[in-house]
Amino acid sequence: METRAPFAVVGAFVLAAIVAVFGFVYWLNASGGLGPRTSYHVRFDGPVPGLLVGAGVLFNGIRVGEVTELGLAPDDPRRVNATISVTTTTPVRSDTKVGLEFQGLTGVPVIALEGGVMLANNGEVPTLIAEPGAGQGMTQAARDALRKVDSVLTENSGALKDTIGNFKIFSEGLARNTGKLDGIVAGLERMTGVTAPPPKITYDLRAVPSAGPAGKTINVQWAIPEPTAVVMLETQRFLFSPPQEVPGFAEAMWADALPKLIQARLIESFENYDLAHAPLRVADLGQPEFQLLIDVRRFRIALDQQPTAEIGLSARIVDKNGKVVASRLFEGSNKIDSVAPAPAVEAFSEVFGRIAKEMIAWTTEIF
Repeated sequence: METRAPFAVVGAFVLAAIVAVFGFVYWLNASGGLGPRTSYHVRFDGPVPGLLVGAGVLFNGIRVGEVTELGLAPDDPRRVNATISVTTTTPVRSDTKVGLEFQGLTGVPVIALEGGVMLANNGEVPTLIAEPGAGQGMTQAARDALRKVDSVLTENSGALKDTIGNFKIFSEGLARNTGKLDGIVAGLERMTGVTAPPPKITYDLRAVPSAGPAGKTINVQWAIPEPTAVVMLETQRFLFSPPQEVPGFAEAMWADALPKLIQARLIESFENYDLAHAPLRVADLGQPEFQLLIDVRRFRIALDQQPTAEIGLSARIVDKNGKVVASRLFEGSNKIDSVAPAPAVEAFSEVFGRIAKEMIAWTTEIF
């Protein structure tokens, strides 16, 4: 007896655990625990697509029970009878509205109840009758809507055809009178004083021209990457010191952002000096033996006293291992005859030409 006692205890424990699990699952499924239930009959005067025994019953969006029976009415094949079991505390009244809702992405149907206005439940609640079209799914509703749209289009096909024809005639008339419309718009602009913004005018730097056969050549693979600069210098606008808006420069702009423009004109200057041994961009060459790194320090018009175009470039030659071979600061300035875009561009080109010549001579000496 003593050797069998543990087996009996274990068996009883396992059986109790199984009963507890089934009871817990039943409690979760009922969503109301094991409390008292009340059953009601529900009548649907139409199809109930996807509704199954065990489907949930919601009252004002809260689950209060489930469907216990479902079947066709024997006296009317268009009707569907259902029996629902809900918690006794659910305030179901004779005027409670009944519908069918489809939840989630899969459209699982549930019976939805909405509270009535009666304050007391006098006697037994009669059979609840679902609202007309309660079982109509989203697909069926879409089909009905499309059917109505199709009927409207069919009934008004003639009017729609005439309307489309009128639009075609109107668009052809607009196409024939485009010039007149432009004149009308221009007249309205003159009358109202509203004019289109003036177009932008772009200006370019002038590279060092060719001076004949090159003297000393550069017999290495090298490149000039895009110069570095502070954010203020990465612009196409003309910059002033002190910073201010100068009349006449609102529509003026450089042909490219200053670092890219300086890179392009430096490479062009070296090409004019010796095309066969000119530098390339790093992207064109891959890993070069040497690089000429440029940092733009100044590229502005100083307005303190005499208007002056100022350029400041810091240059370093580094090898493929990142070692600095040589470095130098190139600076230059030139007075501007008048503060206007064209004279300013001419002054900048002269300063840049002198700096580019000095950089070519310095680079050829290093290599």
